[in-house]
Amino acid sequence: MEIEHRAKAFEDALRRAGIRITRQRAALLRVLAAAEDHPDATQLHLRATEAGAAVSLATVYRTLSALEAQGVILKLEFEGEPARFEPADGTHHDHMIDVETGEVREFVSDRIERLQAEIAAEMGYEIVRHRLELYVRRKA
Repeated sequence: MEIEHRAKAFEDALRRAGIRITRQRAALLRVLAAAEDHPDATQLHLRATEAGAAVSLATVYRTLSALEAQGVILKLEFEGEPARFEPADGTHHDHMIDVETGEVREFVSDRIERLQAEIAAEMGYEIVRHRLELYVRRKA
């Protein structure tokens, strides 16, 4: 999704939540919309500040909380890491977290998806939603 389109979707979600769109908040939303990684609140605050927005860290947290409540971003809580965020408009994917560097990589595996569905079916269930996180380190 184009950055401006995603930023507009974020703005619309905040308006639905009754939150005013200030210049600072609009700049933060553009930074979040442009993120190609999984930034945490502190990283978003730094990026917005570097982009010239005098936004407080408290505003970043309130904005992220409201966007999550509106269902337009996902809060990702990986072991031992601050919460990270990603837009909720993407296709389903899983995450691989490097335990040494903290790098988060997205991946999709049809084999894993089929196996999960088979296991759930064998136990009399169907999957409604799921999250898979693999904690990894590079082989020596």
